[in-house]
Amino acid sequence: MSQPKLNDKIALVTGGTSGIGLATAQRFVAEGAYVFITGRRQAELDAAVKTIGRNVTGVLGDVSNLADLDRLYAAIKEQKGRLDVLFANAGGGSLLPLGQITEEQFDKIFGTNVRGLLFTVQKALPLMPKGASIVLNASITSIKGTPAFSVYSATKAAVRSFARSWAVDLKDAGIRVNAVSPGVVPTPAYDLLGLTEEQVKGFIDSQAQNIPLGRVGTPDEIAKAVVFLASDDSSFVHGAELFVDGGMAQI
Repeated sequence: MSQPKLNDKIALVTGGTSGIGLATAQRFVAEGAYVFITGRRQAELDAAVKTIGRNVTGVLGDVSNLADLDRLYAAIKEQKGRLDVLFANAGGGSLLPLGQITEEQFDKIFGTNVRGLLFTVQKALPLMPKGASIVLNASITSIKGTPAFSVYSATKAAVRSFARSWAVDLKDAGIRVNAVSPGVVPTPAYDLLGLTEEQVKGFIDSQAQNIPLGRVGTPDEIAKAVVFLASDDSSFVHGAELFVDGGMAQI
């Protein structure tokens, strides 16, 4: 039997209550880690903790709120004393074409996806030992034009840029940082795009036609890639972007 890839590691998954975050938290636990997850809604957080079932602590909080981040890391420090793996996953977006973008939409998406992610990582560093791994959740939208999605796409381009710059900044700390860039992966977050159920299905079906593998992905397929980047299997991978997209961004 193969050795668990994250045996005795302490991990954090932000936005861990559904979709890619929840699937990754489940994978982390299956690979031997103890996982902290965050979410903004207590009911969903409790349900996710129940789903994961063991070796998990849920901490209520919003990554765009720096006081919430301080409380999160205080809890991790008190309970486990360190953090070996960080999956900065919390994020989201909504559809608005150029000409209709509002200040509120811009501030909300950049506040979570860029500002929140930056401080999630920065505030984690004092807890992270040499050899720790940071994985940022980016997106293929950072390099592809998607209608009405320019604000979200710009945030993900920033995330990709962070991985490159932080690889240099963290040289002396001995902490690896990489980005995973999912393609079209239907999750509950799609319900927040402001589309009807029918429109979401139409979007997914139309996107699948542009994917060389001929289908959309699943949260667990992204989670497996995150496990690779989090574990020693990727010990010489640093500052990189791993596309998990069925080939969509490669053609």
